[in-house]
Amino acid sequence: MTYLDPLANLIRSCLPPDAEPPADSDGLFRIYAVLLKAKGGQVTDEDVHDAWSAWMQSIDDTHEALVPFQELDPGTRAFDAPYADAIRAAARAIGNRDAQ
Repeated sequence: MTYLDPLANLIRSCLPPDAEPPADSDGLFRIYAVLLKAKGGQVTDEDVHDAWSAWMQSIDDTHEALVPFQELDPGTRAFDAPYADAIRAAARAIGNRDAQ
């Protein structure tokens, strides 16, 4: 456990109840913790997709959503929104000066 794990757990706790994170996604949430530290409340859905893509590439490099955010259909883009919202909520919870 490192200093990123409490942030990752905070982000996970800020997800809406209907969000279904991928199995074995601790590494993904650590990447989200880096986004929280780097961008705080300024994080975008595209940032979340990029982080997910970096993680997914090590899990399944043939996944159909491993394309730039702009190339995703609106329905697939929508999957990133709850995670971006959770990172922004975590930024507010820790008093990040850039939180919105």
